[in-house]
Amino acid sequence: MRTTFVRQTLPRRGVRTWWGKAWQRAVEEAAYSDAELRPGRASARRGDVGGISVDGGNLLAAVREGEDAWTVEVVVPTLDENGRRALVEVVAAEAGRIADLLAGNLPHDFVEHVEEVGVELLPFGGEFSATCTCPHYIDPCPHAVALLIQVGWLVDADPLVLFALRGLDRESLLADLHARALPTDGVALEDRPPSQLADDVEMVVDAALRAQRALELFESGSDLPEGLV
Repeated sequence: MRTTFVRQTLPRRGVRTWWGKAWQRAVEEAAYSDAELRPGRASARRGDVGGISVDGGNLLAAVREGEDAWTVEVVVPTLDENGRRALVEVVAAEAGRIADLLAGNLPHDFVEHVEEVGVELLPFGGEFSATCTCPHYIDPCPHAVALLIQVGWLVDADPLVLFALRGLDRESLLADLHARALPTDGVALEDRPPSQLADDVEMVVDAALRAQRALELFESGSDLPEGLV
């Protein structure tokens, strides 16, 4: 499912998470030289990149340069069926993992577990394949570097962007997790729409997150805000 993110601005505190920094290192590895990396960084920070479209294995955006605008596309390998199944199994293997992911956290031990079963979630520099309508002949050009840097900001804020880029978007992940559970209402899993499966799982996760927050506030002696419980 293709998702388009609005124009990004430089995060006030920069890239803070370990996985966001890992993405940025991959971009640095992908850059042919500082001649592409430096202007790409400057372009990203200026906000030259337009809305970013993310789909399984594909990034797409327009990047301004003065009076011109270039179209950049970056291709990243997606998971095959075995890899997708293995990733879902790792998410389901430990209680709280899906809650972590939905809350914007990517535990290091989770990624290590994923790698142990042969799945690469975080990309490395050699996996980025970029094309641009500009006349620059190096891959990635500064415009592609700018796009990749801004995608790193998205990944830093929401690790599920990584999943979507690998071909397993948020709704599909939730549906696959739900499909592992036995039906309790007499309706066969194959007869349920993916949106319903995703909604059911998300409701459970949301309830767990609310309960966790309520417990934290209770232990600190704070009043519970209206609507939390």
